[in-house]
Amino acid sequence: MTKLILASQSPRRQSLLKQLGYPFSIVAADIDESVMPHESPSDYVRRLAQQKAQAIFAPLPKEQQQKTMVLGADTCVVIDNTILGKPDDYQQCLATLQQLSGNIHQVLTSIALVSNQGSDIEVVSTQVSFKTLTEDEISRYWHTKEPRDKAGSYAIQGIGGQFVKRIEGSYSAVVGLPLYETSQMLAKLGLVGSI
Repeated sequence: MTKLILASQSPRRQSLLKQLGYPFSIVAADIDESVMPHESPSDYVRRLAQQKAQAIFAPLPKEQQQKTMVLGADTCVVIDNTILGKPDDYQQCLATLQQLSGNIHQVLTSIALVSNQGSDIEVVSTQVSFKTLTEDEISRYWHTKEPRDKAGSYAIQGIGGQFVKRIEGSYSAVVGLPLYETSQMLAKLGLVGSI
């Protein structure tokens, strides 16, 4: 039987993959997530998703590789072709959310599935429209502690969801794992979920 490994410690990705009904184990990949010079946001998430999956798959013994698939994923928040990372402090969070305030931004999530048949990679882009935020709202949000480990300084599935006026695309991709594309990719390699 084929074993599926999720190369992520993200509780959000784990919860989304569980929704699809696949049994899987978790092995976090430790890779350098720096953006390369002149790298586009799309190329960046694509590279990271593949590197995460490859970092877990490559060291497996050959006989284990025969019956293992590794799923890697990466998400970034982009405005004006600039990647907005996780905030180091309140000032960064404030600057980021002021950029997103009253604007439309993109959330790019890439998934990469690596197996002995090679790798399959996809990037899913979702447009997110934010309401106009006051500095007081941003300050109160920062004090909830939610934005501190989130790309773009917000969580759509949490308190930050109230800032989102509208999305065009995949909600689950914004959370961290596009359900439709992930299930299609796994099914292509013969892995079937609970339905």
